[in-house]
Amino acid sequence: GSMGKRGENMQAEILSIMRAEKSAHSAYDLLDELREKYSKIAPPTVYRALAALIERGQVHRLESLNAYIACQCEDHHQPSIFTICNDCGIVEENFEPSVFSKLSSALQSSGFLVQRHVVEVNGTCASCKPVEATL
Repeated sequence: GSMGKRGENMQAEILSIMRAEKSAHSAYDLLDELREKYSKIAPPTVYRALAALIERGQVHRLESLNAYIACQCEDHHQPSIFTICNDCGIVEENFEPSVFSKLSSALQSSGFLVQRHVVEVNGTCASCKPVEATL
């Protein structure tokens, strides 16, 4: 079904908010930012727009943060590993296809059929990591 112009504008708006910074946004962060422009916006509107963006692969949901991030690459049909910095909150998308093929074949040998991978790794990014003291 068609969402109409407003739905498409909302999706474009959400993407531009998300692309402005690399940290994850909760639906309520997005709602707050959107309220400045659309005063009467309700949470279901934001969730519908997010669902449409996720379906198209333009946005990813980070399960561990219950938040969302804009996809950082144009087109991919392979799962990504998200690294989440506990200090600055930056989320990076990393591609390691060999990790997923090893994981899938290990699980298949026990008869498990893999549908999707969600791999999120928490830690400290390169910029936040304490510098090794050199004597």
